[in-house]
Amino acid sequence: MRLHDRYLFRELLTPLAICFGGPLVILVSFSYFGDSGQIHNARLNLVEAFEYCVCSSASIFAVAVPLLLLLSLLYALTQHTRHNELTALRAAGVGMWRLSLPYFAVGLAATLLSFAFNELLLPRCQQFSQDLLTRHVQNGNRSNTGVKNIFNSVGFSNQRSHRVWFIPEFNFKKKTLTNPDVRWTLPDGSESELKAETAVYTNGVWNFFNAQMFTRADDRSRWQQMQGTNQIAMPEFDETPRLFQLDAKFNDKNGLLSSRSADVPLSDLWPYMKLNPNLGKNAGGILTKFHGRIAGPWMCFIVVFLAIPFGAQSGRRNVFFGVAGSIFIALAYYIVQQTCLAFGMSGNIPGWIAAWLPNIIFAVVGIFLTLRTR
Repeated sequence: MRLHDRYLFRELLTPLAICFGGPLVILVSFSYFGDSGQIHNARLNLVEAFEYCVCSSASIFAVAVPLLLLLSLLYALTQHTRHNELTALRAAGVGMWRLSLPYFAVGLAATLLSFAFNELLLPRCQQFSQDLLTRHVQNGNRSNTGVKNIFNSVGFSNQRSHRVWFIPEFNFKKKTLTNPDVRWTLPDGSESELKAETAVYTNGVWNFFNAQMFTRADDRSRWQQMQGTNQIAMPEFDETPRLFQLDAKFNDKNGLLSSRSADVPLSDLWPYMKLNPNLGKNAGGILTKFHGRIAGPWMCFIVVFLAIPFGAQSGRRNVFFGVAGSIFIALAYYIVQQTCLAFGMSGNIPGWIAAWLPNIIFAVVGIFLTLRTR
């Protein structure tokens, strides 16, 4: 790493700390005042209230990371431009792309960290904030916390294993099923059916209680009872409670597909898509969320292409030029992104195009403007 690389990177650290630390404090404060009634009803103490505010703010902070990075880059570049430092480096023979190498390294690191945060920490933060709301609440009042854990009339189709579940009542929190009915087709063409009063998911295995097993040779024959038992474990059933919850929310008009954002982790989407290659009417929405989950963090790298031409133009500028530029770019990107996601969710364009098109557009614009930068 050359001397000017270390200098540019060091001068970027201060605006990064300010732009990321300040909004985080503001988000936590707004979360506390905005959810004060919910915090009071959940009977959280001061430490638990702070933990809840931090975890509930994590989703908003994750969306704002590209904007905060863009703001930091524009501020740092504008400061260098005001003091003619970039002009001096270019006059010494350092090209614009070589000069921007530290910023691209920061953008790539931010992309990887953002992806890891979205996939590993954010789901845990959301679950932890929900658990906090129900920690001191009696069972009868848990419906007031806004956390939905009980689903009725759940039907799940495992196309890969040719297995269909009919579940009158599913409790995600307790991982229990009430009166489940499971039917599947064996390799020889015969069918089997399992009925039970309850089923519990324990140590990765479904255990059925007061169960009855039926079988029939083909669709035209009658069901014949094979056995009845107090308890039967079915380790070959690879469906999980999380997959049932996702399917219920995907089929709910007010569930996951009503949101125009990539808000489902890949660790949940990928197993669901493997079990259901034919996604049916939900294909557009699910594929858009899947590709959007991958494409979203790369905006942290794309903003470097946008910051360079806006912040490195020669001439003396006010530091607020970077703030105004970042707000304008973020607004334009948000409009394009939401428009593409809306078309992808409705199935008018393929999901991968809807997810990656905003990044491609702004990357091309940024490269074009960078090449014209003097």
